[in-house]
Amino acid sequence: MEFFNSQESLTTIQWVLRAIFAYFFMLIIAKAMGQRSISQLRLLDFVIALIIGNIIAHPLSDEKLGLKGSMISMIVLVVLYATSIFLSLKFNKLRTFIDPSPFPLIENGQIIYKNLGKAKISLDYLLSETRKEKIDDIQKIALALWEPDGTISFFLEQKYQSITKKDLQIKGEKFSLPRTIIKEGKIDINELKKTNKDEVWLKNKIKTTYHVDISEILLATVDMNGQIKVLLY
Repeated sequence: MEFFNSQESLTTIQWVLRAIFAYFFMLIIAKAMGQRSISQLRLLDFVIALIIGNIIAHPLSDEKLGLKGSMISMIVLVVLYATSIFLSLKFNKLRTFIDPSPFPLIENGQIIYKNLGKAKISLDYLLSETRKEKIDDIQKIALALWEPDGTISFFLEQKYQSITKKDLQIKGEKFSLPRTIIKEGKIDINELKKTNKDEVWLKNKIKTTYHVDISEILLATVDMNGQIKVLLY
């Protein structure tokens, strides 16, 4: 464990070991921070990511610095991060500071120009985001909100919204997400069990319907009605 401590110089293998150790330690840290910090890089997440990245970078590039101090600092930061998240759920003022409320950028087809400055975005950026949502006219937008994670939520005027089955009073089937039961030629036993089917049923169904072996299938899904869709290699 000499690579763990500060040295006058490190051998090539010690540098490699230090990098490997830091890599897996960072995976543990990321796991401890939870999915929120990965999927939504908000104010608190951004600050923590910058600090942690800076802390771990130094011992990975300077042999005179040991890993122990960096690891202790990172553990303390993760504890502070988790505590801040917990407290923000309890205290509204802290939650508002960490995750501020969204504010409008467009209302009733009118751009609120002063709020573009508040969001620190340009008019060109706003127009770019509308194009990504396939909105060709600002006046079609009833409300556009700047969200705490730096995204924009768009809501169209009712007359420009897509017609749904409910609008036409058409009764639709209950939504059911198809389950992936075969991936890359292998049966996913756990997913298959959730459909209340077994391997015998699956193999017979594949054989009689598609006339192929399981090993020839790239992807196969099954819906709530037992209908199987197959993609071959």
